[in-house]
Amino acid sequence: MVLPPLSLYIHIPWCIEKCPYCDFNSHSIKSNIPESEYISCLLDDLSQDAHLAQNREIETIFFGGGTPSVFSAEGIKTIIDGVKHRLKLSENCEITLEANPGTFEIDKFTGFKSAGVNRFSIGVQSLQNEKLTSLGRVHQADEAIKAAKVASALKLNSFNLDLMHGLPDQSIEDALSDLSQAIALSPPHLSWYQLTIEENTLFASKPPTLPQDTTLWSIQEQGQKLLSEHGYEQYEISGYAKKGHQCQHNLNYWRFGDYLAIGCGAHGKITLADEDKIIRYEKIKHPKGYLDLTQNYTYKQHQVSQDDLPFEFFMNRFRLMEACPINEFEQYTGLSISTIEPAITRAKQLGFIEESVNNWQVTAKGHLYLNDLLELFV
Repeated sequence: MVLPPLSLYIHIPWCIEKCPYCDFNSHSIKSNIPESEYISCLLDDLSQDAHLAQNREIETIFFGGGTPSVFSAEGIKTIIDGVKHRLKLSENCEITLEANPGTFEIDKFTGFKSAGVNRFSIGVQSLQNEKLTSLGRVHQADEAIKAAKVASALKLNSFNLDLMHGLPDQSIEDALSDLSQAIALSPPHLSWYQLTIEENTLFASKPPTLPQDTTLWSIQEQGQKLLSEHGYEQYEISGYAKKGHQCQHNLNYWRFGDYLAIGCGAHGKITLADEDKIIRYEKIKHPKGYLDLTQNYTYKQHQVSQDDLPFEFFMNRFRLMEACPINEFEQYTGLSISTIEPAITRAKQLGFIEESVNNWQVTAKGHLYLNDLLELFV
């Protein structure tokens, strides 16, 4: 077992409003955000976990939420400087900050860039006001367009637009119009994915009327064609990028890399090569508990069992369109290839994957039946 590349995830849990489809650990702002207190806890949390880096550099940092852009630029700078004080960052470290259009102000985002952020991920979701209202979004389409233009003008390394399809009562024409408008804003990266109803959300208790499967299939098929025509390469299930603009943080997740995680409810995955094991852990979920300095920030932790490792490895790796190097399975799991030979053989027989001397490549059929493919490794 070898140590894979290492990332850092930082969770900021507050939002202006909680969206009815969101199942992330986020909380509506009821009063003033305890920004300075939370930052102090974040850096204390990182100090406790810093040894898990095992002398590796941090390749990517991702501020997720919630809406991290509700924090001040000075606050984000304090966090990034604190990370640099505790861990070494790679020379080309990608630092992404999620933002919603309603929080986009040119001076503030210039400050984020000065703080070290070199990539924004903007939660657009739709460019039609009617659909934004149905999704419970607090911004309007013109604010989303302005946000994309501000991000472009800042000349960052890259920026992403988050866009959903399969929205309540959405037609094929509406979905493709959204996508065309987003493409016209020339983002280097687009996350384009279907709305799904998750448990413990308002939409789960009061489900909206979503498009039929035939409509969803047409949206997906025609949308992928449109993206390809405009130079966007699909590199994972919902990720599309211009050449050289793939999200390195997401790639490290899907390549079964390691990631430290700080902030309430954050999930981490770390390889302990000397002990021949992989651990997953979760931080205290609620901000009030996380801000209670008398508690340990880690809520629970477990070792990934050897029986579960094949599924966990391929659940990540087979999400990508790129080929999977065969040798990485043994390197990153510590298991012998012989433990998965029956599953690999069956996957090839079903036409889900193709095998060369060095790689496994998921076929178009394999991506279409990804759940069936992954079940072979359970």
